[in-house]
Amino acid sequence: MSAVPQPAAPERPRWREVLGRLSPADVVAGLLITASAVLGLVILFWAGRHALAVHRLTRGVGDTVFYGADGRPWFPLVEQRHDVPLGQIAPALRSAVVAVEDHRFHRHPGLDPIAFARATWNNLRTGSVQGGSTLSQQLARTLFLSTRRSYARKAKEAVLAVLLEEILTKDQILEMYLNRVYLSGGVYGVDAMSRSLFARPARDLGLAESALIAGLIRAPSALSPWSNWDGARERSHVVLARMREEGYITEAAARQARGTRMSITAHPRALDARGGYAKDFLRAQFRERVGEDHPADWQVHTTFVPSVQAAAEASVARGLARLAIPNLQAALVALDPNTGDLLALVGGSDFTKSSFNRAVRSRRQPGSAFKPFVYAAALSRGLTPVTVLRDLRGVTVMANEEEWAPRNSGDEAPDALTLREALFTSNNQAAVALQQRVGSGEVLRVARGLGLRDLPDVPSLALGTGLVTPLELTAAFAAFPNGGYAVEPRAITEAVDADGDVAFRTSPIARRVLSDAVAFQTLSMLRDVIDRGTGSSARSLGLRGPAGGKTGTTDDFKDAWFVGFTSSVVVGVWVGFDQPATIDDEGYGARLALPIWTDFARRTERLLPAREFEPPFDVDEVELCRITFLRPVADCPTYVEYLKEGDELPKGRCELHRGSFEDRAGRTFGRMLGRIGRRLKRIYE
Repeated sequence: MSAVPQPAAPERPRWREVLGRLSPADVVAGLLITASAVLGLVILFWAGRHALAVHRLTRGVGDTVFYGADGRPWFPLVEQRHDVPLGQIAPALRSAVVAVEDHRFHRHPGLDPIAFARATWNNLRTGSVQGGSTLSQQLARTLFLSTRRSYARKAKEAVLAVLLEEILTKDQILEMYLNRVYLSGGVYGVDAMSRSLFARPARDLGLAESALIAGLIRAPSALSPWSNWDGARERSHVVLARMREEGYITEAAARQARGTRMSITAHPRALDARGGYAKDFLRAQFRERVGEDHPADWQVHTTFVPSVQAAAEASVARGLARLAIPNLQAALVALDPNTGDLLALVGGSDFTKSSFNRAVRSRRQPGSAFKPFVYAAALSRGLTPVTVLRDLRGVTVMANEEEWAPRNSGDEAPDALTLREALFTSNNQAAVALQQRVGSGEVLRVARGLGLRDLPDVPSLALGTGLVTPLELTAAFAAFPNGGYAVEPRAITEAVDADGDVAFRTSPIARRVLSDAVAFQTLSMLRDVIDRGTGSSARSLGLRGPAGGKTGTTDDFKDAWFVGFTSSVVVGVWVGFDQPATIDDEGYGARLALPIWTDFARRTERLLPAREFEPPFDVDEVELCRITFLRPVADCPTYVEYLKEGDELPKGRCELHRGSFEDRAGRTFGRMLGRIGRRLKRIYE
């Protein structure tokens, strides 16, 4: 029986056929509708989320908090902030701010159409993105946005301003604005500024003082009364004129205020001076990314370890107290050599007396602390730690069309030294001779690669006559324990905004400058500085474990340095005066800076445990005499030397030590062969 034929299923149109029936105009219209719908949903989601954030403001505004590397809250962005109700702010100050910053504040819905139109016209003419911000827009930017100028940010700012006006009252907006606005000197809020400038609360301010504070809002850094009193006072006169124009004051009151004499206090001090330099540095790093506004409820995660920071401050304080030299300063930088993460930073003796951060901003000569880069350059050019530099007593170079002969700090002036011995004894003649041998260009290449820039191309470069900051020099030393990589100092890992979104994140940056073999050879030579060289007093001061470093002292004992490292941390210490002057007649780095470094190393040995330095696979280990740096005989005290590919092993055997009968016979036979070879050479020449 034959099967009953089934009706064929209707063929479904394929997408290509459907699209083929559409005109190009239909396709474009569909894409535009889809994109608009998606964009609308994104905007609605963004606006809804921020509406909730604005509503939370009715319960108060939180603070941005910095976290240590241990994950615990460390300190707030602003320690000198003091929020007060609007009723505790002088009416004159409230009126002054409104008059000069947003005179239609009480009439607009968050956006000022007139100011917006004027700003738009100026932007079109100049190509900039600026102007037209109401107090509500400024508060929106301060609480939720960065200060990076863009049209997208201005659009977000406008939406947020309208949300603020819808959810909050005018008085609430003005109160928040006056408590959050930045006014220079690290001070936020008018009450905190009033106390810092005039030593009394904002409710007690007169007209002249109110105008002065209101005038700072436009350019707080440039008009800071502590550094630009004339500029701040001139700006206050502009504020008084605007108040007169808006009818807040009479001409007589404005004239009297212009003639009022005011006195201000000294520059504001941090409420908590502990960690002052580190905290100030971190705040500056954060504001470089988000501007000078004061975002609310952000979390800023840092690389600093608060316990290590406390140890650094204690070591600097103890070291300066031990020296008891008036006005002497010190700086200390500690960072992870593998990542460049800053662990601690001290920029001076007392942050409350001087906020100038010497660790970051003071450029001084490193002296002999620069020599490791000369030796690293030489090793990169094929020399070895046991290459012998000869005729050192006769080293002279031309400098400024005059002959210059370097001298050593002590009376000793050996005529020949291996590179290893020359470095751990910090021989000046050897360093200059070595630079002449490899060329200053190679030394500068290594130094620049490791972050030491703008150094002079002069014969005395080898002795550290360029200028560096403690932060730069410490970071450059990281290349020795980390295997030859230049690292960039990092202080902040990420910042998370009030909504839990990552505002920005940073990653460690490292680039190879030295081979791992050259880095390890230099490291092994710097270990000798501590074990038997100019830094050996570190052992008598209680330093334990594997470590390396280099002392540094400049002419006339004006700067004293020690930069050293373990496997887990590299630390640089500088000691000197702000205005370079002789510290004392024995102001060596080993006596002034090294004790601070050692004290810090001892305080942090459990916090930053060190392990043994592991040589890379591409170096050979050979045993040599510890005294003559030649192949050893039986009685020689020995050490392990590290040679990279292509390095030559010393050919001679040690003749200083007696050795066994076989050693002595071998030396005699070797000398005989040498004499025979020299005679044959003369015959055939």
